[in-house]
Amino acid sequence: MKRVAVILSICLLMVAPADAAPVIFIIRHAEKATTGGNDPHLSDAGRKRADALARILKDSQITAVFVTEFKRTQETAAPTARAAHLSPTVVPAKDVPGLVARLRGLNGNALVVGHGNTIPDLMKALGITTPISIPEDDYTEIFLVSLRDTPELLRLHYPF
Repeated sequence: MKRVAVILSICLLMVAPADAAPVIFIIRHAEKATTGGNDPHLSDAGRKRADALARILKDSQITAVFVTEFKRTQETAAPTARAAHLSPTVVPAKDVPGLVARLRGLNGNALVVGHGNTIPDLMKALGITTPISIPEDDYTEIFLVSLRDTPELLRLHYPF
């Protein structure tokens, strides 16, 4: 009887990942430089945060990376995309419905780097009912959304 239980457990463990709902890691771009107009590069602190994100997500099995047309999102995602051997997909910042359609079509986990003013709408469109607001000076949050039948949210923060 024990042997049957062990064999069933092993089979379930092997099947579970195939049925797992995709996890979407949603973050605001890292700190931006104070110069550069409407499309600045990342600051030194922002580049350090982008590198930290790549280390944090290194074992997350990211299969897709989505960024906006702005340098700060692309530069934030770059270390993670490089580590996962992926090319980021650029989605217009205001095209939340288009991004949601792409995310719902995924078979794997994804990183989305957005903006403080677009992430709350994205979360709502993904079915997260918890109100999200991101203060102008907050670059620390990492949102994990599991795209189950009823989406689930987990909020984390960068360690620095």
